[in-house]
Amino acid sequence: MTLYDDAVLVLKAYEGQEGLCQTYLDHLAAHPDGMWKSCAAGHITASALVIDPERGRVLLTLHKKLRMWLQMGGHCEPEDTSLRAAALREATEESGIAGLTLLPGGPVRLDRHHTPCAWHLDVQYAAVAPDGAVEAISDESLDLRWFAYDEVADVADESVGRLVEATRARL
Repeated sequence: MTLYDDAVLVLKAYEGQEGLCQTYLDHLAAHPDGMWKSCAAGHITASALVIDPERGRVLLTLHKKLRMWLQMGGHCEPEDTSLRAAALREATEESGIAGLTLLPGGPVRLDRHHTPCAWHLDVQYAAVAPDGAVEAISDESLDLRWFAYDEVADVADESVGRLVEATRARL
């Protein structure tokens, strides 16, 4: 199965955000290259909110280009076999934490936003950090920092806040 096929199946099974989900499916139907950064009309991206439920906190990255506190995530790569794999790869690369595990089930939420390269149709997961996890800043980040759930609204935009709330509801 291709990454494109996986994305279609994931989105068809996703419950909630029906209008936005249909926008993603319509995008893929209209753009066979809609999984890739090269698709100027926009592309599917995958992200994961790294969480430490035992301590009630999330790890956010201060994105180097956007200069915003965000969850880990980004463009799909040819080696990604699924959206889950892409989200886990991005979370691992950008957090520096080995042993992350995605919450069971499908995506936590969807978020469409404009970036300097194009529209991102982001499929958002949540990844649990293992006990004793130590983060390491990647080349894509200016900083990494743990924030208590109730601190996120003070540092990040509303989309990250919605992702935190959706993740907490899933726990």
